[in-house]
Amino acid sequence: MLKRLAPVLVSALAALVPSAASADARVFACEPEWAALAGEIGGDNVVAYSATHGRQDVHYIRARPSLIAQIRRADLVFCSGAELEVGWLPVLMERGARRGVQPGQPGYLMAADHVEVLERPERVDRSLGDIHPSGNPHVHLDPRNVARLAVELTRRLERADPGNAAAYRARLADFQGRWGAAMRRWRARADRLRGMKVVVHHAAWTYLIRWAGLERVATLERTPGVPPTASHLRRLVERARAADAAAILSAPHEPTDAAEWLSERTDIPVVELPFTVGGQEEARDLFALFDVTLALLEKARDRS
Repeated sequence: MLKRLAPVLVSALAALVPSAASADARVFACEPEWAALAGEIGGDNVVAYSATHGRQDVHYIRARPSLIAQIRRADLVFCSGAELEVGWLPVLMERGARRGVQPGQPGYLMAADHVEVLERPERVDRSLGDIHPSGNPHVHLDPRNVARLAVELTRRLERADPGNAAAYRARLADFQGRWGAAMRRWRARADRLRGMKVVVHHAAWTYLIRWAGLERVATLERTPGVPPTASHLRRLVERARAADAAAILSAPHEPTDAAEWLSERTDIPVVELPFTVGGQEEARDLFALFDVTLALLEKARDRS
């Protein structure tokens, strides 16, 4: 009887254990842009979870039990880095993350470690406000950085899930072809925006401004992370008018009161850009993120 049942039991147990070729790699992404990139490269072989959504300020996230449960299952942690998540990611790593995704391990991928980081401060102290000692972390707003990180992400997925390495490489090649074609289209559109003058609320747009050739003429925040004072805003009225700014750029998670105040006194429109995947309904993936962003900038330029 046992001899007859043995093959059946072996088959049943085998069905409960996924093979290397079919095993999913679980990616814990701190931001929607990195979850979207993991989906592009991983396809059906990856389960990508974003700890935040497109209309949240990533600086201010609580290390909730649900996030701890998600990071506990992760084969790869993929975040912006450069201290963007310093208020909550270390808590998650300490309470839930496995050894293979700890800092220094292959399963720990910080985007800022693999691209050129802008705005590294020469000094850091409290008087300078909420600045990042390692530089500006919002690297995803330059599409060239996304292309570089797709390659690094593929390497990490291959190590986390070697049975699906060929599938990851194939999807990378497909993504590179589509992304390269999109970047050529975006470059032509961005070239026509070159020199467009903008006011920003926070230094979140640095990479987009450099890539698209825009010119930042004023910042609503006198000190990063600190609401602008009335006197600072009054000084900006003449500066923005004199510069002939075409738009006041705003992200979905930023307060709008200062931007609207300045707009009412200068007739410069407030333009809310998606900032990340899901920041606006139309920005449903990485490709749409840049398509929508450029369309909104073009509309503001044509209106000015």
